[in-house]
Amino acid sequence: MMQIVFNNPVLYVADYPAQNGVEVIDKRHGVGAFIRDAAAQRFREDFSQFVSGEPDIEAFGDFIDDYQALLNQPALMH
Repeated sequence: MMQIVFNNPVLYVADYPAQNGVEVIDKRHGVGAFIRDAAAQRFREDFSQFVSGEPDIEAFGDFIDDYQALLNQPALMH
């Protein structure tokens, strides 16, 4: 079962616990990825720590820029 974790104008994050994965979409660039296993766990931890600091909208862009190497799939909105 999918659980939407976060959705704002910059970033979309959905968790897929049964698949041990996280879907991450960078809305600024229209790209995303499905991250699994240890990388997904690392993203969950990093993201949880990041949002606990109540970041402003610009900070989300800075955060997701650290993951750009993984976000290489076109994100199709429907």
